[in-house]
Parts: sequence; C-alpha cells; structure tokens
Amino acid sequence: MNSRLAMALSVVFHPLLLPSYLFALILFYLPVGALTFPMEGRRLVWIMVFLTTFLIPGLGAYAMRRAGQISSLTLESRADRRWPLLFAAACYTVTTVLFYRQSYFDDLFFYVMAIITASVYMTLVINQFWKISAHAIGVGGALGILVLLYDWLPEPYLFYPAVIGIAIAGAVLSARLALGAHNTKQVYTGFILGFLLGVILWGLPF
Repeated sequence: MNSRLAMALSVVFHPLLLPSYLFALILFYLPVGALTFPMEGRRLVWIMVFLTTFLIPGLGAYAMRRAGQISSLTLESRADRRWPLLFAAACYTVTTVLFYRQSYFDDLFFYVMAIITASVYMTLVINQFWKISAHAIGVGGALGILVLLYDWLPEPYLFYPAVIGIAIAGAVLSARLALGAHNTKQVYTGFILGFLLGVILWGLPF
C-alpha cells in the first residue's frame, strides 16, 4: 500500500469519525421499525454525536497543539496522546450519560455509545504504558457493533454493511502498518481488544 492511500485511509477512518459513521448507519439505514425515535429528530441526534465525538474533541486537540501541550496533531508519541484522549473521553462520557438518562432516546443509542466510550478509556489506560493503535481499537469495536447489530435484527439487513466493515477494517490496519505508525502487535492487539470489548459490553445488563 502506498503512503498516500494509507494516509487517506487513516484520515477518513480516524477514530474520532467512527461514531458519526456508526450513528449515521443506525439512524438512517436501519429499518424504520428498529427504532422508536422519530425520523424527524434523527438528524439532530446525528449532529449532536458529530459535535461531541468529533468536532469538539478535534478542536480540543487543535487548541492543545496551539498551546504547545502536544507536539503534533497526528499524536505519534504516547505523551502527546494523553490529554487529547482524556478530553475525548470526557466528551464521549457526556454523550453516553445523556443517552442513558433521557428516556426518549432508544436504548440502542446508549449501548453503542457506551461501547465507543469504553474503547476510548481503554485506549487511554493502555497508552500509559504501551502505544496501542487507536485506529485498530476503533475499527475493531465498530466491526463488533456491526456484527452484533446484524445478529440483533430479525433479517440480514446489515449483511452488506458488515462485509464492507470487514474490508474497511483490513484496509485501515494495513494502512497503519504501511505508515509505520505501529507494529503488527500494536495493531492486531488493538483490533482484537476493540472487537471483544463490543461483544462483552453488549451482553451486560445496564
């Protein structure tokens, strides 16, 4: 894989963007009867997810770069990752709590957001002593959610999205290796942990 394609894949499927992709799928692709939340309000839900899981954490990282707290927006070093991950975790937690406390949101919103938030905290903790791949954890968790949604729906409605998700996950893992951002152990461990986290949390009673 050439470096330009690898970089493009890393940017397009950045971990901060994955929640927006997943919620777009849930809100606008799933069968109408799969959710109780009214269709006319779903765009606002997606905008909220986009703001709290991508735009605000991204702007926070940019502000940290401008203030000299991190050396690069690519967060190549473990030291650079600490504060952006902590800030992102706080933003994700707020969204998760909102989905949990407001009864008019479907439980599915909370379950998915809780898995995503837990993956951010897991990345933050592991990053204290090892540079695990956040991209790999993200695509692993996203694929786990897709597989679980596929099993949850009465019909194989998500068969093609799940297949596409597998292809994307493989491409992103290859991209991170091609860029030399991580070694194979960091990438594959991250993917497995992300996938297993989604499966385990999905089965817990909340």
